[in-house]
Amino acid sequence: MARIAGVNLPTNKRAHIALTYIHGIGRTSAKEILKKIGHEATHADDYPRINEMSEEQLTKVREVIDADYTVEGDKRRDVSMAIKRLLDMACYRGLRHRKGLPVRGQGTKNNARTRKGPAKPIAGKKK
Repeated sequence: MARIAGVNLPTNKRAHIALTYIHGIGRTSAKEILKKIGHEATHADDYPRINEMSEEQLTKVREVIDADYTVEGDKRRDVSMAIKRLLDMACYRGLRHRKGLPVRGQGTKNNARTRKGPAKPIAGKKK
C-alpha cells in the first residue's frame, strides 16, 4: 500500500483518482502532479494504477506534493484559520458560519438541511 502525505492510497485505483484521497488534492491537481512526473494521459485509462507504479515514481510524486502543494493537516489548519478570521471579523459570512447556515448565498426556506441539521417540528404550525 502506497503511503503519501500520511494517507494510505488505494492500490487498485488509477493514480489520478487515488491521489484525490489526500486532503487538498483534487482531480485537476492530481493530473498536474502526474504530468510533472511524466505521466501525461489523454484518457482516464492511460493513467497507471497505484500498484503498477514503481517506487521511484511514488517517490517523485511525494517530492512534487511536498514541494508544491499544501495538503492534509496544513490545509485543514489554513481552512480553519480562514473561517476563524471571518468569525472574528463578525462579517456576514462569519455570522453565517457561527449560526451554522449556508455561507454562499443559498436560500434556507426549503433546503439547507445539511447545514441546518434535522428538521425540528414547531408547535402550532398545523392548519
